[in-house]
Amino acid sequence: MKSGLIKAWREYRGLALFLFLMIIFRSALADWNVVPTGSMKPTILEGDRILVNKLAYDFKIPLTQISIYKFADPKRGDVVVFDSKLADTRLVKRVIGLPGDTVEMRDNRLTINGIDAQYFAVEYSDDAIFAIESYLGMSHRIELARTGKSRLSTFGPVKVPKDRYLVLGDNRDNSADSRVYGFIPRNEIVGNARTIVISLNYDHYYLPRVDRFFRLL
Repeated sequence: MKSGLIKAWREYRGLALFLFLMIIFRSALADWNVVPTGSMKPTILEGDRILVNKLAYDFKIPLTQISIYKFADPKRGDVVVFDSKLADTRLVKRVIGLPGDTVEMRDNRLTINGIDAQYFAVEYSDDAIFAIESYLGMSHRIELARTGKSRLSTFGPVKVPKDRYLVLGDNRDNSADSRVYGFIPRNEIVGNARTIVISLNYDHYYLPRVDRFFRLL
């Protein structure tokens, strides 16, 4: 029995080492996440696979949330991936409010620290409105429902506590974010996402959206 185990180990130790190193790599360095919902449309679509840089902010002990070295803090406008205890799942949202910021929203128009965000390049489709939202160094497209106002379209003003972040989905009327789960603790943030690796179209037999491969967010 013992000799059989030794023989099996010798035969498969290369594979075991590869799998172990792959787990460590995905846990501490980089990973990719499948995006199952449209809460970040139009930036990220259902079926996108995003590359998650886990060294963007911290170096953590593999397979834990324990940071042993901090490289940087999230910046306003970053697309972050975090393991939400309240939602009991991994989420992808955009950082809007930093620790100490005062944030409010009125009819989907943001005000941060008393300064109104600017909205321009507005486009209309049958069921959505698209606009570019800009505030100082933050600029990105958002999507709004064309009919009716969401109960989430107005909140605050609220002050972001120390070591917490206020995050929103780019699909403002269809996103469970800080308006639902509250401020995001710094230690729940896994990393950031800046690239779509591949994309599959769920509505058309999972065919690849080649034009979205390796697209920067």
